Amino acid sequence: MSQVLVVGKSPINRVVVSKIVERSGLKPVSDSPDMAAKTLRSLIPGAIILDGGADNTDCDGLLSGIDALRRASGKSHPPVILLSNKTGTPESLGLSSVVDVVVAKPITTERLQPVIDRLIKR
Repeated sequence: MSQVLVVGKSPINRVVVSKIVERSGLKPVSDSPDMAAKTLRSLIPGAIILDGGADNTDCDGLLSGIDALRRASGKSHPPVILLSNKTGTPESLGLSSVVDVVVAKPITTERLQPVIDRLIKR
């Protein structure tokens, strides 16, 4: 439960998000979208943070794998946070039901850390 999978095409964004995850006392595991599918086969993280990129689709290839992982767990675990260029809820942005929370960019500790803490504690 203490590991958080951080996925995004931008290495800089992955580093920034990983540092925020560490501030929550958790261990980030950072991957690009194409490598994260392999990681999910060997790791069941406490949460997943996806960087949607410019149009919220950078990590779409992972959604079916995350959905299968959640169905196998019998609940909405692991929780999924999408980092988005748009504000709104997963429903208002027309996102997959796999996404639990949307956090608008630019990503700051003040925006992201409370969301991580809340999802991990539930």
